[in-house]
Amino acid sequence: MGVDRRGGMGAFGPVDEQCVNTLRFLAIDAVEAAGSGHPGMPMGDAPMAHVLWTRFLRHNPSNPKWPARDRFVLSAGHGSMLLYSLLYLTGYKITLDDIKMFRQWASRTPGHPEHDIDLGIETTTGPLGQGFANGVGMAIAQRHLARRFNRPGFGIFNYNIFAITSDGDMMEGVSNEAASIAGHLGLGSLVYLYSDNRITIEGPTGLAFTEDVAKRFEALNWHVQKVDGNDMASIAMAIEAAKEEDRRPSLIAVRTNIGFGSPAKQDNAEAHGAPLGAEEAKRTKENLGWPKEPAFYVPEDALKEYRASVQKGGILENEWLSLVKGYEKEHPKEAEDLKRIIEGKISNEWASMLPAFASSEAPQATRSASGKVLNAIAPHAPFLIGGSADLAPSNNTYLKGMGDFQSNMGGRNIHFGVREHAMGSILNGMALTPGIVPYCGTFLVFSDYMRPAIRLAAIMRLKLVYVFTHDSIGLGEDGPTHQPVEQLASLRAIPNLTVIRPADANEVSYAWRFALEHKGGPVALILTRQNVPVIDRTRYAGAEHSLRGGYVMADAEDGIPDIILIATGSEVHLALAAHEELKGKGVRSRLVNMPSWEIFEAQGAEYKEDVLPRNSRLRIAIEAGSPMGWHRYAGGDGEVVGIERFGASAPYKTLFEKFGFTTGNIVERALGLLSKKGLSNLKA
Repeated sequence: MGVDRRGGMGAFGPVDEQCVNTLRFLAIDAVEAAGSGHPGMPMGDAPMAHVLWTRFLRHNPSNPKWPARDRFVLSAGHGSMLLYSLLYLTGYKITLDDIKMFRQWASRTPGHPEHDIDLGIETTTGPLGQGFANGVGMAIAQRHLARRFNRPGFGIFNYNIFAITSDGDMMEGVSNEAASIAGHLGLGSLVYLYSDNRITIEGPTGLAFTEDVAKRFEALNWHVQKVDGNDMASIAMAIEAAKEEDRRPSLIAVRTNIGFGSPAKQDNAEAHGAPLGAEEAKRTKENLGWPKEPAFYVPEDALKEYRASVQKGGILENEWLSLVKGYEKEHPKEAEDLKRIIEGKISNEWASMLPAFASSEAPQATRSASGKVLNAIAPHAPFLIGGSADLAPSNNTYLKGMGDFQSNMGGRNIHFGVREHAMGSILNGMALTPGIVPYCGTFLVFSDYMRPAIRLAAIMRLKLVYVFTHDSIGLGEDGPTHQPVEQLASLRAIPNLTVIRPADANEVSYAWRFALEHKGGPVALILTRQNVPVIDRTRYAGAEHSLRGGYVMADAEDGIPDIILIATGSEVHLALAAHEELKGKGVRSRLVNMPSWEIFEAQGAEYKEDVLPRNSRLRIAIEAGSPMGWHRYAGGDGEVVGIERFGASAPYKTLFEKFGFTTGNIVERALGLLSKKGLSNLKA
């Protein structure tokens, strides 16, 4: 069957058993030393991990970034010591000292795996189900790259995505969403090993989980097999059969024993999330014929067996590089793009295609402007691929003429279906693939369904774009279930996530520019359903200033304001009209347009002082959402015009009037604030 460079399937013998026990006892000893952790899963899953990593996984420890490597995802991230042990043993940069520092401050071996490709850690996992869905995203990316670059005789991107998943992964809804779309798309590069140990923290899975997982996955169009988790030969045959299945993703249900070898804790919930205890660890070593001392013992034969991965990986990568050289001769145009991917670069040809919008154009929703921008740059940005959660016509996220991504079609428009959570998690897996910048769209209120995935994208600082439309009560008649109130505040609370709420079409264009050039994490574009005018930039500050997050759009004639208005998105237009009305009343007003707190806070202190001087204490912040957080800019003497209740069902103009988002109310609030501070010498 040609699985192993040693020839055929390869027999499993004493060295393999020694390797498996090395994995088990590194996990046991590390958890004991840390005083916390999850030893049970590594103990039970060690055989299948050993088979996968030594007989099937195509990887190169000397170059973890090799683009054509197989991906390995530990979706059951609580079993992190299994992954760290594999990485150390096979020759990645994780050392035995790192293993001994498990779960300690600033160590390379935290409690759950954290994405670090230089260490061989493909993605951050731990919240169950996320890794499962990340792998689906990696498989979508693999198929996209294969369709873009592979040619007859040149299988440039033919890698597989392997994962170890758990009962907990199978219970989480996101995994079912992701499994559903994977089966629909026939992602044959997916091979998932399901550790069916039937134990969770509270006890047997039967307390809450009695479905037939195998039948569920068969119904989802997966290729399903069942094997004994302690029979390495059977595991190898199942993986080989899964690799040969190219029309469907594969699930191998591996019947494992949590805490394998522990006399008192095997098949017991106590083995899940706590050290075995010093005495039970000794008894387990005795039971499996392992030396009680020293701790962290690694037999030379086992280390030699695993370290063979370094030489094998180098051979595999060199074979691939030779293939690429031939590809360059046969397909020089495609090879130029391939070279950029290998070097970790993306084309910037799209930047010159960003559209500009004239103030004479009819008012348009910023979601509509976003669609125009996206379609203008897409032909020049081959790295862009994405879609929507069944809302593309509303989100304006469809790439015209780029085709649909389906099992038999290689387009760039992904139909995620009504699966927001999986969509976000799949996007993370795609973003972890060099040469791809994914995007997705849904209504802002439904960002709540995606929040765990957004948070992990921010933790990993992934380069991807969220298009969140219908951004306020301005969406109108659909009512409070669809009108976001607290979502802007909650998104701004996520570290490393940049939130941009542009005021008009030209700011949308610059927002996309920022999103595709930014390297510090995901970007969320917050866009209107209702039409807004294109601001006359010959009269007011240019839209390019939005790249600084906040800027003075309109100012008092002498530049010394009595009051500062701060607004975002569609409310900028109300504030702009209020600024003009206040000027007519003799009030020196400044309007600060602040589309992005995060970008503004990244500016220098001098610039921020110029925009919001500390001695200008009278300020009003205006945004059709929760006022939470706005007092940092309004200040102790200022006010916030926001929403502190859920919305209502009515035409959006009625809602804006009822909730106080009118020019008249802003002017009245400004005059009242000035009067309160003794600054009432104004024109009638």
